[in-house]
Amino acid sequence: KSLGLRLANLFSDSDFEKRTRITIIDFNDKMQEHLASFKVRINGEASLEPMYCAYVTIENGQLQKAWGMMRNYTFLSSVLMENKIELNGMPFVEVTDWDRENEQLKYNFCYPIVKKDSLPSDTGVAFKQFEGGKYLKATYNGNYISSDRAWYALLDYANQKGIQIIERPVEIFFNNPNMGGEELDWRADIYMPLSQ
Repeated sequence: KSLGLRLANLFSDSDFEKRTRITIIDFNDKMQEHLASFKVRINGEASLEPMYCAYVTIENGQLQKAWGMMRNYTFLSSVLMENKIELNGMPFVEVTDWDRENEQLKYNFCYPIVKKDSLPSDTGVAFKQFEGGKYLKATYNGNYISSDRAWYALLDYANQKGIQIIERPVEIFFNNPNMGGEELDWRADIYMPLSQ
């Protein structure tokens, strides 16, 4: 081969290199789009007051957390309405088991309620006192499907600051996604319990 042809081959892209470049650019574009779809702000240490709540326990994959809430929202709301149980705050999720390696969750989807003497049984809805306590807090804005991004931000922050935490996040939701609106205006307060 002539020197010119060999130099041309040296500086030309192979199909593999072209595909690789396109894949990297596409991945970067998707990552930038994802990062622009939510915001997380670390607030620092905070307290949550105890509250009485009605709840359903859900187990599913981490990515299906919001789906599990949506699937149970109407059911939980209807049981409370039928039994004339008064709401006393915003809905929240209390994670009771987070298997980070397998991205699996067990959590209680809760509504704070005004406790009354007679509460229904055999409805599939349970009742309990949420204990509250001391937490590390973040504010999340965006679609609740990816609110777990705030969990990782809290883990990173705690690690950097040497703060001992328990990996059982609590999320309090201030917007109803069924009402629509700009997702970056949706707010959830995310709490990670401090290790006592």
